[in-house]
Amino acid sequence: MNKTRMLFLLALLSAFPPLSTDMYLPAIPLLVKLWQQPLALVNLTLVGFFISYCVFLLFYGPLSDRFGRRPLLLAGIGLFILASLLCALADGVVSMITFRVLQAAGAASASTLALAISKDIYDGHERERILAYIGVIMALAPMLAPVFGGWILTWFSWRWVFVSQATIATVAWIGVWRMPETLVTPSSKGALQTAGIYLGLFRNRRYVGYALMLSIIVLPHFAFIGGSADIYITRIGLSEQTFGYLFALNAAAIMAGSLACSWLLGRIGSRGVMTAGFTGILCGGLVMLTGWLPAPWGLALPMAMISFSFGLSRPPSNNLVLEQVDRHAGAASSLLVFIYFMLGAFSMWLISLDWLDKIYMIGILGTGAGGIMLGVWMLLPFIERRKPAVIG
Repeated sequence: MNKTRMLFLLALLSAFPPLSTDMYLPAIPLLVKLWQQPLALVNLTLVGFFISYCVFLLFYGPLSDRFGRRPLLLAGIGLFILASLLCALADGVVSMITFRVLQAAGAASASTLALAISKDIYDGHERERILAYIGVIMALAPMLAPVFGGWILTWFSWRWVFVSQATIATVAWIGVWRMPETLVTPSSKGALQTAGIYLGLFRNRRYVGYALMLSIIVLPHFAFIGGSADIYITRIGLSEQTFGYLFALNAAAIMAGSLACSWLLGRIGSRGVMTAGFTGILCGGLVMLTGWLPAPWGLALPMAMISFSFGLSRPPSNNLVLEQVDRHAGAASSLLVFIYFMLGAFSMWLISLDWLDKIYMIGILGTGAGGIMLGVWMLLPFIERRKPAVIG
């Protein structure tokens, strides 16, 4: 497989989470009415997806270090296709939550092993650039998915959303089938020793510290994903198609941030890019808190600023975390994405509560996450320089 095809395959694999959620978002208010269930319960189809996704991440990474990336991907994507078709047949919220959990178990193989494959075949700055390119291509998924979801709801039925997901996953499965194995030196550890791998990663304080610190920025992003349909469709009264267009604006901002990242890395370096990203998240949160802009722009425009900054800072952040490990890239990738999505699942649960002003709540999360990250990031060089003196 040539480099261009590999790049697009990695981007498609990385896009499984947004494909699994964003295409489905416009249907949530409809399912609330159809099944006569509260939003907090229907939103468990999102929260349950991400919790299941996080748990299975921890298995795919180490198993792929032992048995290779390709067989685990084929099995996981196959499970995703089956579960997507089952979601299309769901007749109530309980069955939908169950099938979404199963769908997540398959989707977990895709994004984490895409990150591990990038570690297998690219080195250092080249991997940093590839992650930025993947971020640009991958951003098309959350930009187009809710628009397609809105069109499907208008012309067909919400069930066809999941049929479409199964079709896209089939394309990815064929791509993986044609892909050569990228793992050169398999791990000698057995499946029952995976816990030891994670314990070893937890003993790597730099890896854990950076992974926890740099994952805080997902809080406003996932709160927006979990609350945007309720805000735009139920509270503001917009149509599913208009919701899709506004959500696409947010996704386009992420793509623009990733594109800007690939351009800025060679000019101001990773540190400068990440500083700009954290500052942008803080500013977007503050603008949202002021409430100066009328609906729906009071959410759409500052959230676009946050999303741009998220796309800008995420590629060098991922690379910085992976640079802290020399082996077990699959497990390291799994644990990184686990932390990322567990915080995201918490944020989606939090925004599903019956807040009086959900836009203000997202603003609090953006201001808090951006402010904490920027403060820690600016202090980090001084802390690092003082460490030798303290040890001595």
